[in-house]
Amino acid sequence: MLFNSLAFLLFFPTVLLLYWILPYRWRNAFLLVASYYFYMNWEPAFAILIAASTFTTWGCARLMDHTPTRKKVILSICLVFNLGLLIAFKYLGFLGDSLQSLLDMAGLGIHIPQFRLLLPVGISFYTFQAVGYTIDVYRGTIRAERSFLVYALFVSFFPQLVAGPIERAKNLLPQFRDRHHFRVIPLMEGLRLMTIGYFMKLCVADNLSSYVDAVFNNLPHHNGTSVLMATFFFTFQIFCDFGGYSLIAIGVARCMGFRLMQNFRQPYLAGSVKEFWRRWHISLSTWFSDYVYIPLGGNRCAPGRHRANLFVTFLVSGLWHGANWTFIVWGGYHGTLLVLQNLKSKLPSPKCLTDSLLCRRIGRVFAVGSTFVLVAAGWVFFRANSLSDAFLAFKKMATERGMLYNGEGKPQIALCFMMILILMGIEFYNERRAVTVDTPLSTDRAAIIRSGVATGILLVIILLCASFSGGQFIYFQF
Repeated sequence: MLFNSLAFLLFFPTVLLLYWILPYRWRNAFLLVASYYFYMNWEPAFAILIAASTFTTWGCARLMDHTPTRKKVILSICLVFNLGLLIAFKYLGFLGDSLQSLLDMAGLGIHIPQFRLLLPVGISFYTFQAVGYTIDVYRGTIRAERSFLVYALFVSFFPQLVAGPIERAKNLLPQFRDRHHFRVIPLMEGLRLMTIGYFMKLCVADNLSSYVDAVFNNLPHHNGTSVLMATFFFTFQIFCDFGGYSLIAIGVARCMGFRLMQNFRQPYLAGSVKEFWRRWHISLSTWFSDYVYIPLGGNRCAPGRHRANLFVTFLVSGLWHGANWTFIVWGGYHGTLLVLQNLKSKLPSPKCLTDSLLCRRIGRVFAVGSTFVLVAAGWVFFRANSLSDAFLAFKKMATERGMLYNGEGKPQIALCFMMILILMGIEFYNERRAVTVDTPLSTDRAAIIRSGVATGILLVIILLCASFSGGQFIYFQF
């Protein structure tokens, strides 16, 4: 069930109403049923995988609490089972294809049978959330959850089930034990976040997608000017598609009294690639930092080892995003940028950049602009259908100039730029005022009116400019 579907616009108000009407003791059970119903709208059989992940991680965590001397063995079994399911459904075909290519290059003439399994929606997200909980129990940072109902809801909570944010047990689990009371202000906060999320998805991402798809799916037929425009558009499409989903998810949860973590914080206003990854897909970045980067040694080791840890972490992050060499190269690209930035940080900064306010401001503008260009270049690998397409795109941008492809016509391109300008206006405002998803809505009457007017304007823009094609969210494929 897509957030941008009529089915969800009927489902969510019904769930919200029943949730607040039901007695407290029935709410978790109701939300669990609603969450499984939400997920089973894609493919009912895949609910078995969520249930299997839930049973194994809950059971293993309980066992670790009761038999601490065998914690490592229990954790290993749990990781092998859950990550094994993820590998089987997501990477088996990719591994087979890669091995077949190596055998063909070697001229061995050996044929490997192909295995193609339908990728369950959201498997990467709920697997990482469940595995993260189990590791936290192993480390002793949290106690194992006794209630299977509460834990099952933690794994399958429908707002963030299929595309995050990837929540931590210490943040979300206690909230299912709290007594939530209906409040108007949190409801308004949630609806405001949902409105911004729908604007990002329907007005920005979905309007850009037709141009981006037309160019990247037919690269040989387009010149470098059009490819450059498509790359610029995709940079905002991917942000608004995923960032919009995250805001809708956070808003839906907020309407029911739950607080999910912020997943994006003005990423295109970052002044370095390192800062970008502190602002982009924050729940995944911190997950990899805690469960991959730090166990490898983090930065508490020799400089060479530290840089290797950075690079390996981002290679794994790239592979998490998809079973394709384009994603691995994209991860390696960002890992390389971070290693180079780490080397650069050891050099002394020019004195004028630290002494002069004007120089600092000019330097910040240059840093934000150059970071945007570097990130946008990386998105070419992320969007291209193959590595050969990615290199063709770079070649065309560097050597071919020509008339700009108009897509559905100049008014469509003008609309896309107008939506990007509105988006960046919101981003600059939030950056300047340090507004986050946890910033409470003021109870001051004037502030409430201003917020209501701003939300109303966005609703009008959505009604006038949205693309109601019902396009699926990009990150659902991960």
